[in-house]
Amino acid sequence: MPTTPLRFALFGNEYQARKSLAIEQVLNSLAKRKAEVIVERKYLNFLLSHFHLPIGADKAFDGQDFTADFAVSLGGDGTLLTAASCVAEKQMPIVGINVGRLGFLADIAPEEFPQIIDEIYAGKVRTERHTAIEIQTEGEPLSGIPYALNDIALLKRDHASMISINAAIDRMPVASYQADGLIVSTPTGSTAYNLSNGGPIMAPDTANLCLTPVAPHSLTLRPIVVSDQSEITLTVESRSHNFLVAIDGRSEPLSQGTVVKIRKAPFPILIVKRSGHQYFDTLRTKLMWGADQRQ
Repeated sequence: MPTTPLRFALFGNEYQARKSLAIEQVLNSLAKRKAEVIVERKYLNFLLSHFHLPIGADKAFDGQDFTADFAVSLGGDGTLLTAASCVAEKQMPIVGINVGRLGFLADIAPEEFPQIIDEIYAGKVRTERHTAIEIQTEGEPLSGIPYALNDIALLKRDHASMISINAAIDRMPVASYQADGLIVSTPTGSTAYNLSNGGPIMAPDTANLCLTPVAPHSLTLRPIVVSDQSEITLTVESRSHNFLVAIDGRSEPLSQGTVVKIRKAPFPILIVKRSGHQYFDTLRTKLMWGADQRQ
């Protein structure tokens, strides 16, 4: 049991006014424990403009400029990915409260938060270690955070023709993809963009990465699962002489000729899970496996 007050950093979706009412339940639970609360600045401004909440403006933080014991994400999976990018190097457990739609990652209901807080203060909280990947570039630097929990994708620019992506694994040439893009996915991200492009589902505790093409010109180019100890090297040829790199959906342009290297990050992302949570229960529920679609 903690002997000093714990600090919680809150992240949220400022576009969900009705759903953000769950913040009151979260704040009440934390107040009962006399926990210190800080809030990501954009979300704090949203809350102060829509609700009368006991949060001072001096409790705001920006980006990665904060310290805390736990991060709390209020939203959907996208909000949790934003939180993960900010706490990646801090090794800070994330409590994902689902007030979004899908909830593969953020799978704790608002009414379950008091139980999670009790487990945290009792020292019995359970966390899962999720593989993250990092990107390095040669030829043009990246401006954003280089870590992803779900995936890193190389994509064509809007209205551009297909791009050619040359892929090598541990310096061994594998394929040249004529496609709209290529996704490098972690097991956690295998149920996201990877799945929508026909990639396989990988359980979170498997030590793999997956390369999945986006709308490939050749049907013989299929997803490839490799060890997460591999280094993936990618180069792009494009008629527009540039392309996009999307890191958990955060995209920025890069010039043709930039060498992209993707590997397992040197640390995992820690996600708090409720007692009794099972991954395959989530799959069955979210993907409606076994449900009668005729009803």
